[in-house]
Amino acid sequence: MADKNLQFLEVARQEPAKVEAPVRIYNFNEIYGQFDKHSAATQAGRCISCGNPYCEWKCPVHNYIPDWLKLVNEGHLFEAAELSHATNTLPEICGRICPQDRLCEGACTMNDGVGAITIGSVEKYITDEAFKQGWRPDVSDVVWTDKKVAVIGAGPAGLGAADILVRSGVEAVVFDKYPRIGGLLTFGIPPFKLEKEIVETRREVMEGMGVTFKLGVEVGRDVTIDELNAEYDAIFLGMGTYTYMKGGFAGEELNGVYEALPYLVANINREIGIEKDSRDFIDMKDQRVVVLGGGDTAMDCNRTSLRQGARHVICAYRRDEDNMPGSAREYQNAREEGVEFRFNRQPVEIIGDEHVEGVKVVTTRLGEPDQRGRRRPEPVPESEEIIPADRVIIAFGFRPDPKDWYDAQNIEIDDGGCVIAPEKGRFPYQTSNPKMFAGGDIVRGSDLVVTAVFEGREAAKGILDYLDV
Repeated sequence: MADKNLQFLEVARQEPAKVEAPVRIYNFNEIYGQFDKHSAATQAGRCISCGNPYCEWKCPVHNYIPDWLKLVNEGHLFEAAELSHATNTLPEICGRICPQDRLCEGACTMNDGVGAITIGSVEKYITDEAFKQGWRPDVSDVVWTDKKVAVIGAGPAGLGAADILVRSGVEAVVFDKYPRIGGLLTFGIPPFKLEKEIVETRREVMEGMGVTFKLGVEVGRDVTIDELNAEYDAIFLGMGTYTYMKGGFAGEELNGVYEALPYLVANINREIGIEKDSRDFIDMKDQRVVVLGGGDTAMDCNRTSLRQGARHVICAYRRDEDNMPGSAREYQNAREEGVEFRFNRQPVEIIGDEHVEGVKVVTTRLGEPDQRGRRRPEPVPESEEIIPADRVIIAFGFRPDPKDWYDAQNIEIDDGGCVIAPEKGRFPYQTSNPKMFAGGDIVRGSDLVVTAVFEGREAAKGILDYLDV
């Protein structure tokens, strides 16, 4: 009888089928397929259940990965779904968009030589299939208290907080200015990475658990923070980061230069049928597009431009391929689809009179590491060149947008505009206003979805301690 612990030697790593690039660039559908029961079980069975599972440690929410892989391998789907949800509010979403190559799969013992376990694809399969078969999180034993918490922001952090609160019998009411939940999951990440029906299903599931959503309601405009203070026992801030970072060079104000987020949001609004004004749509059809940046948002802009029919897309990044901040998988997908990458190119000016005509860049070489440990790009003298462009998208990342009511509520922020909410305080993620907690991107700056989920969940635990629930 074969040793099951040696299955990884007999079964190769296999991903779900992926739509070929010449086909997928003509629509916005997800490009990755789904495991069936047999393939999910077979791939999960490659796990050797390490005594010290590095995959768990590398995962920001510390998923019980070997345990739910074992359950899938044995055919216990619902038990796997329950265990997956014990640590993660959005496993079906993280399975799609987490950079597994840098996290769980990158840390997998099998990654060296035989191929990491396909953790992300199995994680996606678990919840997708369990939902199809009627499974829902079990909250039948919840004893409801008289406590109420307002959650500002229906993105990953807010959803993570609401999940923990309702499981503990605390009423969670989630406010968001957008008409759908998800924040950037819905309005920033293109459908070819995350189809929006997935997020809408999560909304239905969370409403079934007892979460209330008040959408299209902006705090500070439609309801005041004072009103929330009067009605709720605590408040969680999870508004994310939506203000784009400028390059600080000439020409950013020219016609034809766009910020990444408004560009992506406008396209998604059209794709999901909620566009209010056709003039908001930014069309790259037949255009020469230059995208500035090397993160996942830049990849989203590259790939969206191609699907809109751009004539050519160039992505210029000031470091080399090995130092790109985005997912290696998304970079590879962009290359397959036809994006041309110009590495070690730093923009110094956008050229044009009234409308953009090109981007002046300088070649760089990598110098000494900066404070974050990343090697600094240094300009090479007399290496300037102009990349012709009809459209330019700036995708340098996002920063928090401090609210007008922060000062009146005694909410302290750091020099970068991030809310100060220490993880190791008396109550985790409590702000300088004892009644208010915060987590996700508004605390740490733009980061991963899974990190925001973790901080939202941990902040909710701090709220429970604060409320003595």
